Amino acid sequence: MKQLKSFIKKEFFHIFRDPRTMLILFGIPIAQLLIFGTVIKSEIKDVHIAVYDQSKDITTQQITNKILSSGYFILDKNLENTNGIEDIFRKGKVKEVIVFESNFGEKLKKEGKANVQLIADASDPNTARLVISYTSGIINDYIKKMYPNLQLPMQIQPEVRMYFNEEMKSAYMFVPGVMALILMLISAMMTSISITREKELGTMEILLVSPLRPAQIIIGKVIPYLMLSVANAFVIVLIGNLVFGVPITGSFILLMLETILFIMMALCLGILISTAAKNQMTAMFISMIGLMLPTIILSGFIYPIENMPVVLQVISHIMPARYFVTIIRAIMLKGVGILFVWKETLILIGMTLFFIAVSVRKFKIRLE
Repeated sequence: MKQLKSFIKKEFFHIFRDPRTMLILFGIPIAQLLIFGTVIKSEIKDVHIAVYDQSKDITTQQITNKILSSGYFILDKNLENTNGIEDIFRKGKVKEVIVFESNFGEKLKKEGKANVQLIADASDPNTARLVISYTSGIINDYIKKMYPNLQLPMQIQPEVRMYFNEEMKSAYMFVPGVMALILMLISAMMTSISITREKELGTMEILLVSPLRPAQIIIGKVIPYLMLSVANAFVIVLIGNLVFGVPITGSFILLMLETILFIMMALCLGILISTAAKNQMTAMFISMIGLMLPTIILSGFIYPIENMPVVLQVISHIMPARYFVTIIRAIMLKGVGILFVWKETLILIGMTLFFIAVSVRKFKIRLE
């Protein structure tokens, strides 16, 4: 036990005296969270539009003013005809053109209907759908408020209410996903480098003749990074809450326990990588390339798993981040307890035990 404490203490000294390690552990995660949380957004803002108003009456002017005052759109230019629409879209700045027909307001009052054409640049289909949806909603809201007695054909008017994210803030979706990505990459990468560093520095021979057992060596390597990663996770949750306003609706203790479980799994995976890699560059390459893209694509962090091909849906089941993203979103946004995420928790426990068993076995073979 005394040797294990000394070994853990030595690992802490190695971490704290290396500025690059401290930068990777604390600087990069905070920077990534701020960048991802600020840059990656699913809502639209300040979209440039053009308007071709053939009617130029009070109604079309009021609709245009309502669209521009919403905060989502900026008027780039007023068009005189439709001939230059394609050239405008080619320039890439304008994303939508709104075309009002002649006598728009008069037709709306007399006939109960008038035509407005929304033309969007669909080179980015997601943005185009959002732009059309926002514009249509603003126009329909104006018509209902200005003409409450307007007789419309029979229709179903759904009343929409968004639970857990009423304002549809993209940070609510991305911050938990970024947290899973950061903890997976940082934890796995740091531990994957730890043993390969011993090989390159020639200190592996000291471990070979030391009285420490393989399991103790692994524990000694994991515990320092576990403690620092937990502190890292706490900082990430704090920034997500204070900077981006992501709530912690559920139990904070349960959230941290699940986070510790995920970190342990990632650390053990990093140890497994380090036993197979011959040098630090190889270990870093496997950790970054082998984990980053699958974590982003197959975890449901950005892309819904249900929309993926069946083959990728099956492969996603072996991605630990998939289960952690589900857990952290459920706890932070929905406020659920362990009874709602016990399946995902058991899967993470099983993965952690598997990586521990394989790592100990490989490390024991290497020491022999």
